Formats: sequence, C-alpha cells, structure tokens
Amino acid sequence: MTLRRALIGMTLLAVLGDSLLMPFYPQYFAERFGELRSEQVGLYLAAVCLVAMLALPLWVRLSRHAHPLRLLIFGQLMAGLLALACAAIEQQWLFWPVSLTMIAFKASYLLMYPYVMGLVGADQQVRTIGLLSVVVHLGAIAGATLGGGVLHYLSPARMFVLMGLMDFVQMAVSLLLLRHAPQPTRVDASTPPRPREEHLAIARLCLLMLAFYFCIYLARPFFTLYWEQLGGPQASWITGLVYAIPGMLALLALALHYHAGRHLTAWLLLGAAGLALQGIEQMPLVLAGRVLFGWALYQLTVALDARLFALSRPEHYGRDYSLINIFQNLGVLAASWLAGLVVRDAGLAAPFFLSALGLVLTAYVLRWLLVSAPVSASLCGAKS
Repeated sequence: MTLRRALIGMTLLAVLGDSLLMPFYPQYFAERFGELRSEQVGLYLAAVCLVAMLALPLWVRLSRHAHPLRLLIFGQLMAGLLALACAAIEQQWLFWPVSLTMIAFKASYLLMYPYVMGLVGADQQVRTIGLLSVVVHLGAIAGATLGGGVLHYLSPARMFVLMGLMDFVQMAVSLLLLRHAPQPTRVDASTPPRPREEHLAIARLCLLMLAFYFCIYLARPFFTLYWEQLGGPQASWITGLVYAIPGMLALLALALHYHAGRHLTAWLLLGAAGLALQGIEQMPLVLAGRVLFGWALYQLTVALDARLFALSRPEHYGRDYSLINIFQNLGVLAASWLAGLVVRDAGLAAPFFLSALGLVLTAYVLRWLLVSAPVSASLCGAKS
C-alpha cells in the first residue's frame, strides 16, 4: 500500500469516527443529560463547527515546525483520551468543555488533506480530490449507520468509546507511516513573495466557497424530517439511503472517471434545479431532485477544490486550505442557524427553494469571483 492510499484510508477512518454521533446529538443529549431543548443542541453543533474552524489554522501553524504525522499522532492521542473521558461524563456543564477540547484535537486530521495533495503530481490532483470527496461521503454514510446501531443496541456512552478507539487506530497507523513519510514542502527564505494577484484570487475563491457551502447546507439539516412528513417509508435506514443519494452519485461519478468540471455556471443551475424539485412535495420529484443535486454537487465540489490547488503552491497548501476551510465553515454556520428560523416560519419545504435561489445568485456572480488559474488551469478546467 502506498503512502497516499494509507493516508486516504486514515481520512476515511477519521470521517467515520466524526460521523458516528453527528446525526444523533439530539437523541444523545436527551438520553444522556435529559436535555430536550432543540436550541441547546443547535448551539452545541454550532460550537463544534466553530472550534474545528478555529483549531485548523493553529495546527497549520504548528505544521511549519513539525511533520504533520507527528502532530496527528499527538492530536489523535489526546482526542482518544478525551473521547474516553466524554464516555464517563454525566453532567452537561462538564461535557461541553471536554468534548469541544476533543474536537480541537480531532481537527489535526484535517492536515492530511493538504499533505496528501502535496504528495501527488499535478496530473493526479483532480483524481485525488474526487477520491477524497467520495471517501468523505462514504465515511459519513457508514458513520451515521454505525452510530445509529450503537445508539439503538448499546448505551450512548459507548459511542465515545468507539470514537476513542478509532482515534487510537489513526495514531498507530501514523506511527507506522512516519518512518517513510517525506517532509512536506515548506516556505523558506529563497521562496519569492506571493504576488498580489494570487492573494486576491484566493480571497475571491474564499467568498465563492462561503456562498456555495451556505447554499448547499441550508437544505440539509431538516431533510429527514421533510422526507418523513411526505409519507415516505419510516424505517430509519431507508431515510438514510435517501439522504445518502448525493454520496452514491459521487461514488458513481468516480467509478465512471467522470470529472466534468467545465462550465461551473451550468452545474450551479443544475444543482438549483435539483433543490427546487426537492421542494415540491411529491416523493418522485424529491428523488429526482436528489439525483440531480447529488450529481451537480460532486462536480462542483471537485472543481472548486481543484481550483484551490491550481491557484495555490505546494508550500502554501496548508495555509490556503485552512483559510478556505474557515469560509466553508462560516457558510455552514450561517446556513445551520438560518435553516431553523426558515423552517419555523415557513415550513420544511422552504429551505430547498431558498437554497436554489442562492445557487442561482451564486451562478450570476461567478464571473466576478472565479479567476483564471495562473499555473494549472487544466486541473479543473472550470469556466464560468
């Protein structure tokens, strides 16, 4: 097994661990702490996103002085120990600081993404980005399924025990890989300063990512409730399969080696059409919209991630990726907060139409936010 494949496998394990509890925090808070207020659960999820967003730049700064795998070893060791501590905590006031500290250490695994991209050649970057996208989808689907089983058959505390074990496995694999892992490309005194145009291009991409992630996450939090309201099959695994359709489309696209990253405007409009179809309260149209949205989502995600690495340089991958990650998470935070208000005031279907409108507006401003990649534009071939 090559180093790249091992690191991608570790990414799958990390996403799997992170996804165990994510769909089930309301049930966990209710069973573990007797907390039934949805606003408390929503506030906690926002705090999780905020901590991860703020922690990554700190890990990137540390990676300038230490190998990413060394940082991952330390980060996952601490995350695993704190996960075991969370399993024993029965007071909500103590759970918050301990679990959020665990999230900060877990964020160290995000260093693997720019590190892996620095290991592959320019001709393999789009393929690797597509593979990582599928890994994230599969990890999230498998994690949610496994988490539901653990929550149903075992005590809620066992969820954190399983998360801790996965952290320790990542730590062990990192120890084995460290001996043969090359050093990442670093900025040195001989590296010329970045031109102003390059900074502006990254800044514009940050704004585009913020808008894109806001739109796609706005319709996500209440999809399962929406599907059940339509009278769809009530079995949780069927609801999970419908929810996972975009991930299945990502897997299909990878299997077909299909990366049509050109003409992003068309993909944004296709995604908007898929979202609008999901807002029409008919199950066949929801399923059709889910397929269209999933196909467009995969193409857009791969193309935009490839755009980042086309605009950036290997020695700046970590810093630029952490900056992009901040704006992505800002979009997710804003979408999560607004989705609850929209559902409360306008119903479960409203977020789909609002998301569709957002993607249409994003397509309209794309020509001002997307600039030509100076070095490797062919990586994603994105055109407005």
